[in-house]
Amino acid sequence: MVTVRHATPADIPAMEALIARSGIELSAGFYTSEQAQAVTRHVFGVDTQLVADQTYFVIEKDGQLAACGGWSKRSTLFGADRTKQGADPLLDPAREPARIRAFFVDPSAARQGLGRLLLRHCSDAAAAGGFRTLELAATMPGVPLYTACGFEIVEHIELDLPGNVKVPLAKMRKQIRAE
Repeated sequence: MVTVRHATPADIPAMEALIARSGIELSAGFYTSEQAQAVTRHVFGVDTQLVADQTYFVIEKDGQLAACGGWSKRSTLFGADRTKQGADPLLDPAREPARIRAFFVDPSAARQGLGRLLLRHCSDAAAAGGFRTLELAATMPGVPLYTACGFEIVEHIELDLPGNVKVPLAKMRKQIRAE
């Protein structure tokens, strides 16, 4: 049985562990080991503002945490609490895109449709919040999912991480409601 529910503060330790496993194992073939380690250590993780906003979700499969991710009505495009700097103001749904944030699937549950389920759930919630467009910063392992779900690459980004490690991302966008 698969269920989607709001993430709670009590879920954070389990989500952090899932994110670390996902970041390393599912990056194979897309990033070098050094890139996967660096982006997982310095960028990936829970943004507790999304948990507080009730826009971050967990998917449980047979009672076990299998995926997490969310959407945001705030300006931060990606990154965990440790990467944030300053205020994270609310977006204007009439003129700014909602953010799709921090999608991670446990490696044991990969390629089972959980990312698509979570994306559909978040897209519907953002549309209900008045947003017409979604935007995200995809890791290379995430690009195939988002492309298959109708997102288009609008910009290539390269993160400069400690140890002189460079990690490519793709800024992607999708319209969800007619303007």
